[in-house]
Amino acid sequence: MDVMLFGATGMVGQGVLRECLLAPDVRRVLAVGRNPTGQRHGKLTDLVAPDLFDLSAQETALAGYDACFFCLGVSAVGMSEAEYTRLTFDLTLAIAKVLARLNPTMTFIYVSGQSTDSTEQGRMMWARVKGRTENALMRLPFKAAYMFRPGAIVPLDGIKSRTGWYRAMYAVATPLLPVLRRLFPNSVTTTEQVGRAMLAVARDGYPRRILETGDITNF
Repeated sequence: MDVMLFGATGMVGQGVLRECLLAPDVRRVLAVGRNPTGQRHGKLTDLVAPDLFDLSAQETALAGYDACFFCLGVSAVGMSEAEYTRLTFDLTLAIAKVLARLNPTMTFIYVSGQSTDSTEQGRMMWARVKGRTENALMRLPFKAAYMFRPGAIVPLDGIKSRTGWYRAMYAVATPLLPVLRRLFPNSVTTTEQVGRAMLAVARDGYPRRILETGDITNF
């Protein structure tokens, strides 16, 4: 399986990349981003794209992949709806439309979030925008498109968030992971589980197009 990964330097993306490199059936991984991953591995190729809104110069390198794991994302804290829409909906769809055209047999997996609003009408701005993004992705002509809606994601294997207050929160939460998972089985997962679930869905599909935390942790 040949896979493509967006957001490989983020916390979730680091976990997904690790699982891809460990998976024996993954032949190659193309990490696409504004900056290289900084990792070296026989399966891994970095594709630096300074402007992710315009991938026309990179199109040749983006063809021929079986799956795309889209882990790019920004926090909505302090953002206007217009700004958050540009970086969440507009950017994601600009990339996904190119990939759907170049890879019609591709499975596209998008990291969304728990409480995303599929109606696009709710009071939470981020949830409306994420819901709009999910709905638009599922209309594109991919072989299949799946929306992952994890709740809290605890980083494992030395992975760290680039956001300071996330790192502080996870430093406290990680030792409590067994307790948190017992108390909140449908709200807490790990970077390892997200990566493994993405690979499993890319291989074999899933009965539902939207996967919540409970689905993700069952793999």
